[in-house]
Amino acid sequence: MADNRPIGVFDSGLGGLTVVKELKRLLPNENIIYFGDTGRVPYGTRSNDIVKRYAREDEAFLLSQNVKMIIAACGTVSSVAYMTAKELPVPFIEVVTPAALAAANATKNNKIGVIGTSVTVGSRSHARAILKTLPDAVIVANACPLFVSLVEEGWISPEDPVTNEVAKRYLEPIVNADVDTLIMGCTHYPALRPILQKIMGDKVTLIDPGLATAMQVKDYLTKANALAESKTDDKYFVSDRANTFSKVAKILMGESIEDKVEQIDIFKYI
Repeated sequence: MADNRPIGVFDSGLGGLTVVKELKRLLPNENIIYFGDTGRVPYGTRSNDIVKRYAREDEAFLLSQNVKMIIAACGTVSSVAYMTAKELPVPFIEVVTPAALAAANATKNNKIGVIGTSVTVGSRSHARAILKTLPDAVIVANACPLFVSLVEEGWISPEDPVTNEVAKRYLEPIVNADVDTLIMGCTHYPALRPILQKIMGDKVTLIDPGLATAMQVKDYLTKANALAESKTDDKYFVSDRANTFSKVAKILMGESIEDKVEQIDIFKYI
């Protein structure tokens, strides 16, 4: 039986739109409700307890929208707040496990790089997930906390001198480790893909958590016979800065969603 209820997606800000972009491409009939917690971005510098609290509040909002599934399109939430899924009445998918499996399948020399927020890298969540599949993998990780702010500011041009310099510094230890695969362990980071690929070199495979997650969602809904039959419309909600969100969203997704963005008070849904 088809399930026409929307898929709920949340993130600390704009990065989760890279997941939405892949969902729309792979599952064109699905309706999506997105919440970007732009009033409290970034999550990657918060304590674990705060991230868990924020995740529960974001999930409560999406449940109020009658979603059939919740996707934590945030590497930080996926790393340290995934246990909130046990409290949910709907299926929950995070972005760490799909990306880790994709990296394990892609690597040829078993050397895998991971970049993410400070919380994500400190949790070693990607490393644990990779080692379950590839026990002899060598994993080199580095936190890149400034990347989220750069993406949120729209500083994503391949020619931007500031973003290029920041990326070179962050990626230096990973380049020196001779990895052949790099997990972009925050959903903001695919927006910087041209810059990251240039620095890492063409022989290094970049793993996009948005694509890996969208593929898992498609597989799950197909097996559960829960795919939507027809498309109506997607909706986007933020906790602050709706105008800024719309502007950068157009860059990340390649389409204008200005008339679909609504600002809400997240505290009403706690």
